[in-house]
Amino acid sequence: MIFELFTLVIFLPMLLVGVFLFGAFVIVPCAFIFASWYMRIKERKLQRRKRDGSNIAFFHPYCNGGGGGERVLWVAIRAILSRYPESHIHIYTVETAEATAIINKAQNQFNVKVEPERLNFIRLSMGKAIEPERYPYFTLLLQSLGTMVLGMEAFMKLNPDIYIDTMGCAFTYPIFRYLAQCPVGCYTHYPIITSTMMRRVKHRLTSYNNSSVIARNPLLTWCKLFYYKLFGWLYGVMGRCADIVMVNGTWTEDHINELWNIPLNTHRVYPPCEVTELKKLRSLVKDSDPIRIISVAQFRPEKDHPLMLQAMYELRNLLIKNEILWNKVKLVLVGSCRHPADEERVRHLRDLAKHLALDDSVAFLVNAPYAQLLQLYQTSQLALHAMWNEHFGIGVVECMAAGLITIAHRSGGPLADIIETSEGSRTGFLASEPDEYARAILEVIAMPTDEKKRIIEAARASVDRFSEKEFEKAFLRATEPLVRLD
Repeated sequence: MIFELFTLVIFLPMLLVGVFLFGAFVIVPCAFIFASWYMRIKERKLQRRKRDGSNIAFFHPYCNGGGGGERVLWVAIRAILSRYPESHIHIYTVETAEATAIINKAQNQFNVKVEPERLNFIRLSMGKAIEPERYPYFTLLLQSLGTMVLGMEAFMKLNPDIYIDTMGCAFTYPIFRYLAQCPVGCYTHYPIITSTMMRRVKHRLTSYNNSSVIARNPLLTWCKLFYYKLFGWLYGVMGRCADIVMVNGTWTEDHINELWNIPLNTHRVYPPCEVTELKKLRSLVKDSDPIRIISVAQFRPEKDHPLMLQAMYELRNLLIKNEILWNKVKLVLVGSCRHPADEERVRHLRDLAKHLALDDSVAFLVNAPYAQLLQLYQTSQLALHAMWNEHFGIGVVECMAAGLITIAHRSGGPLADIIETSEGSRTGFLASEPDEYARAILEVIAMPTDEKKRIIEAARASVDRFSEKEFEKAFLRATEPLVRLD
């Protein structure tokens, strides 16, 4: 006891003195040196921006894709170049296609024209780090860490003045906020984890993000739920590194506010939809033509194309006594494939259609050019969208603008922002199960022409708030604090 007391009296003061000296002569000088270096780098950047214009870097590895995220990227770039013509645009990408080919695809698919000489593509070689197929387990965490690897490569190749992520890679934000020392903005299409996903795991429901093996085992369910909660906390830490957050709708905004908790920096900016030109389209459908139903969505697992095939199967059962009408119904699945995995998915869908004996009633149109899509809009009557908790639903808006009566999933953006189902102000239909979709299709087919016309007119009137013009105004308003020199 006396020895322990002696040790405490002698060594405790020595320890305190050591901590004080370490702090005074190591931590404080290092912090001062870091702060001086930080301010010096920021001052140099500011001087160069004033002299040569801002280097604005967009992080979008798959900029050559054909989805709604890519439309946001290209319309945002066009808006920035129009508002700030002295700025220099750089795109971090893993795409290997020539710059002119990427820009031409954006123009052909999205009708967005950008001058090639005003863009610089920063080619990244670590693209495999973000491919989900590489991570059969702990996919969310490992893929997010992979975006950090890709973000570090991007930072090493170009230290921008302004960093804008348009692909939802939140784990890159601390790299550019603290290492690159530049303001960080992001456009979040959907949170990569949500409380809804956690509830599905908790209630042991099988889905694309929760295999049946885990759903059947209570211990594995507990472990996955703990992993999801831990990842959700980490995702929030990363997200709060963004100075400006833009979200694409009410559903995403609610989840991001819950996870990131920076509501004053979060802005709802509806994605750009090609509504102006689509509203000018006139139907070319004749009474003798097939009843064509189209779906416009990338061939990805979450888009749930099998649900639409099952809906067609249910529709055939409803029309079992009216074979003539059934033979007139045709479903066309229109979408793009990003890589071989998507192409394999299309092959599986073809096999499923054959298994359900829908060979003659379902067609696949992969990587269709914009002109062909316009023709389909004019020769179709209905549109389907089946993704559960779709973060927004650009395809839903565009089908409504084109004059198609649209049936979408009763969740996410279509439910919160897009489709109104009240009698007298209906703009479309909502469903969740294959038989609901089938009954909705049959209801539309049997609907009087004047009622169809009322729904189409109401739908077209409702989509102006999702136009490219409205997006550009909201995007520039939200990003002004990033670009402003002060």
